Amino acid sequence: MTEQREAQIDAPEDEFQLSQRDLDSINKAIDEGDGPALDALMEPMHAADIADLIEQLTAPRRRSFIDLYSGEIDGDILTEIDESIREEVIEQLPREVLAEAVREMDSDDVVDLIEDMEAPEQQAILAALDESDRVAIEQSLTYPEYSAGRLMQSEVVTAPEHWTVGETIDFLRQEDWLPDQFYHVVLVDPRRHPAGYVTLGKLLSSRRNVPLREIVEDSFRTISVRQDEGDVAHVFNKYHLISAPVVDEHDRLVGVITIDDAMSVLDEEHEEDILRLAGVGDDSSISDTIVETTRQRVPWLAANIVTSLIAASVIALFEETIARLVALAVLMPIVASMGGNAGTQTLTVAVRGLATKSLTRANTVRIVRREMSVGLVNGVIFGLAMGGVTFLWFHDIRLSLVIGMAMIVNLFVAALGGILVPLGLDKVGADPALASGTFVTTVTDVVGFFTFLGLATLVLL
Repeated sequence: MTEQREAQIDAPEDEFQLSQRDLDSINKAIDEGDGPALDALMEPMHAADIADLIEQLTAPRRRSFIDLYSGEIDGDILTEIDESIREEVIEQLPREVLAEAVREMDSDDVVDLIEDMEAPEQQAILAALDESDRVAIEQSLTYPEYSAGRLMQSEVVTAPEHWTVGETIDFLRQEDWLPDQFYHVVLVDPRRHPAGYVTLGKLLSSRRNVPLREIVEDSFRTISVRQDEGDVAHVFNKYHLISAPVVDEHDRLVGVITIDDAMSVLDEEHEEDILRLAGVGDDSSISDTIVETTRQRVPWLAANIVTSLIAASVIALFEETIARLVALAVLMPIVASMGGNAGTQTLTVAVRGLATKSLTRANTVRIVRREMSVGLVNGVIFGLAMGGVTFLWFHDIRLSLVIGMAMIVNLFVAALGGILVPLGLDKVGADPALASGTFVTTVTDVVGFFTFLGLATLVLL
């Protein structure tokens, strides 16, 4: 039964990604310059799968693919391609193909596409748009980067707040400019101030004579056009929003943000935090070249050398102690490793809590106390365990006592550093995910070595 359930779970997973056989066939068609074969292989594929394929190809094959593929690289595909290689794809597309693709895209996707381009490239794409669309996108580009104004789309479905369900449905059926996907009809007053919104489900299930005011949603919230996009994603996640109107400084409706864009921001922020915690930069990608990847990782490795030298200088203070008792050299890595792992555990929880805003000023003291208690308990548990192992190994009760005490101190300090370091960095406006790991590792190494070797000097010599 268990094997059958696992098979049922695993089977659909393969359907949502390109198989190795498909990749081999596509690569073969590209290498042989067989356009018709490539078109036949690509015909049933979804836009997201085509984008995934383009990302997985090497740069030379990617260029050959675009030259050979007679299908249209449209807006749906461009929006799915990773930003790290999207510009490369755009540069190779014929201008008329790119212009057609841009015309099909929502305004927020166009902004995302061109915001990092040089001015000439931006103007070339904007020139392909209708005047109303061009004005809306140019307005979005005036807002700060990573703000709600950059994230929103200007296409908003609105209705006067005094309308009925019937009037709204008739309006929607007559209009041909409506977005391909929308979730709410936003109610506005004569000055275009949003007063509420109605879901399409509620709209279709209500009688025609029902006023829209009577079926508005309780979840209605507006977002300032200059609000940070990370805060926007947090609001969507916290209040389970599907879409939210965006207003300017005069509370006039200027756009709408939908859940797909908010969740993309949330996913990007989580990815950045993971990459920064690992010390590989915040924009690393599997498509990066050797040079790009090396350039991203070198600064963090260089910083690690500096912190390692600090820890080594602590060890050098006890050179005579280590020379007289070689067992200390054997046990030192254990103390440092346990402290580093314990600090990383607490650090990860703290950074995640700060990113999701679940670690706040109101509960900081309680969380710090909890982590201190956990560090102390873990220190006692593993201090006793390592003390026992050390006694069985070296048959020296004093050495067992030293490593046990060092383990307690280091795990306690690791837990304390793991929570206080990111809190401190956040307090001064620095990104906790960017530098916390280096600080916490330095603290645990220095404290671990100093405690262990210092106690050994006092007790054993």
